[in-house]
Amino acid sequence: MIIAIDGPAASGKGTLGKRLAAHFGLRHLDTGLLYRAVAKAMLEAHVPLTDVAQATRAAAQLDPTAFDENALKAEGVGKAASIVSAIPAVRAELLAFQRDFAAQPPGAVLDGRDIGTVICPQADIKIYVTASPEMRAARRVREFREQGSALTEADVLADIRSRDARDMGRAVAPLRQADDAHLLDTTGLTIEQVIAAGIAIVEAHRPR
Repeated sequence: MIIAIDGPAASGKGTLGKRLAAHFGLRHLDTGLLYRAVAKAMLEAHVPLTDVAQATRAAAQLDPTAFDENALKAEGVGKAASIVSAIPAVRAELLAFQRDFAAQPPGAVLDGRDIGTVICPQADIKIYVTASPEMRAARRVREFREQGSALTEADVLADIRSRDARDMGRAVAPLRQADDAHLLDTTGLTIEQVIAAGIAIVEAHRPR
């Protein structure tokens, strides 16, 4: 069984993906970490984020087993990842890895921005997770403050709106809800309510 979860930044798709994978005994891949790893490599090499050749090389050399998830989720890396992920050559380089991951038994949960539309259009279950920009900004501020950041909610909201525009407006694999995806709006929901709603969607539509 393959479960594809898409949605904008801080919508709750990553948390849902991890919990659904654990609940149904599937493997989980946060595909956003792949793009964050490419961005982090670019930042550490001090090269422009728009350098196509360097970004493509970084994508080809990724070792997901060596990822430091905390480092990859730093605020600067996320913004850089939104820029790097718009490079078609980078997306093409990472396409096979994501599809291979999904194809391995017993199945997987992948979350990102183009899983149900590009990576796994044949997924058994597709869920599009969203929330209001204000709610997503509030969530992200809490995460950043735990990391010691002094960013204000206004700063984060502006960044989220900017990332949404880049993700939804890029020419290749833009963020959008697949025609057959189930919409899950997490605005105002607790984590447990989101998980319960996700499990209900999968149970109602999983292959028998």
